[in-house]
Amino acid sequence: MSVRLADVIEVLDEAYPPRLAESWDSVGLVCGDPADVIESVTVAIDATPAVVDEVPERGLLLAHHPLLLRGVDTVAASTPKGALIHRLIRSGRALFTAHTNADSAAPGVSDALATALGLTVEGVLEASPTAADLDKWVIYVPQQNADAVREAVFAAGAGQIGDYSHCSWSVTGIGQFLPHDGASPAIGSVGTVEQVSEDRIEVVAPARARGAVLAAMRAAHPYEEPAFDTFTMLPPPADTGLGRIATLPRAERFGDFVSRVGAALPRTSWGVRAAGDPDLPVSRAAVCGGAGDSLLGAVAGAGVQAYVTADLRHHPADEHCRASGVALIDVAHWASEYPWCEQAASVLRSEFGAKLAMRVSEIRTDPWNLCAGNQS
Repeated sequence: MSVRLADVIEVLDEAYPPRLAESWDSVGLVCGDPADVIESVTVAIDATPAVVDEVPERGLLLAHHPLLLRGVDTVAASTPKGALIHRLIRSGRALFTAHTNADSAAPGVSDALATALGLTVEGVLEASPTAADLDKWVIYVPQQNADAVREAVFAAGAGQIGDYSHCSWSVTGIGQFLPHDGASPAIGSVGTVEQVSEDRIEVVAPARARGAVLAAMRAAHPYEEPAFDTFTMLPPPADTGLGRIATLPRAERFGDFVSRVGAALPRTSWGVRAAGDPDLPVSRAAVCGGAGDSLLGAVAGAGVQAYVTADLRHHPADEHCRASGVALIDVAHWASEYPWCEQAASVLRSEFGAKLAMRVSEIRTDPWNLCAGNQS
């Protein structure tokens, strides 16, 4: 049975949802016809000429880093990126990118890094933002008017949960009130305690719709002073987001942990750099595949003793070490993300098995290729 490119895209989008990508990112299909049949998938961090050349005809290159990220006004074959696009299209090869959506997915890039280091993931370092801040509305309304109030707030944007609309929960009870002088009660009379059979209606709504829901509820409610509550809802714990917090099999010296990292990741000219007391006991560590100094603030409050990432800059690293006491390990960007390639290949193998040839490129696309040795 043949495999269409669209079939592979469906599996990749489920594993690495495009909605998790950062707003500035470019993910998904770069070139190729979703209706085409493909025969193989090659997984790599970068789409370089050498990597593209090893992709068989009618094959898909799944790359982590986008080829076309910034604004592009030409893919002419005379340009480096355009030449790659032309080379792919001429031979019926396709290119698909899973970048920051793969960073935040669970499992994703940082999970693969933690696994490569022999760590057990226990949480997310910086959780993905929720799609929308939600309110919980609790509205008390006479039973005979409950349906009208529900429909009004639904029309204003309330009651949407995932792929479902018109969602609410109700229970019947007794409402009581005493109208005073100046009141104009819809039910009862001034100076007399009134008890009314009422429904308590609960719905959720986006916080941005708060004004519309309030106006709709007041317009549909028979009381001049409706009784209602509005609660801001906390997001549920997320398993998606950037970086991971993980535990070591047993506590070890920071110096030994640095050696663990060096032995687990592919060797590069960049090597493994570390900042911290070699004798510091490490039992919990944070990891982030790719550039990770934007997460130093989260690391400082994560209850870890060490942080493994890439592309740490001088001043943020120095200030972090002085302020937090969390030791740092800085590895090559490519090396920190390379374990993801096998993870992504495994996702596709589990779905397509022998129907699709699968391989991880062994070409080192780390741009640094020379090292003058230890200068310390």
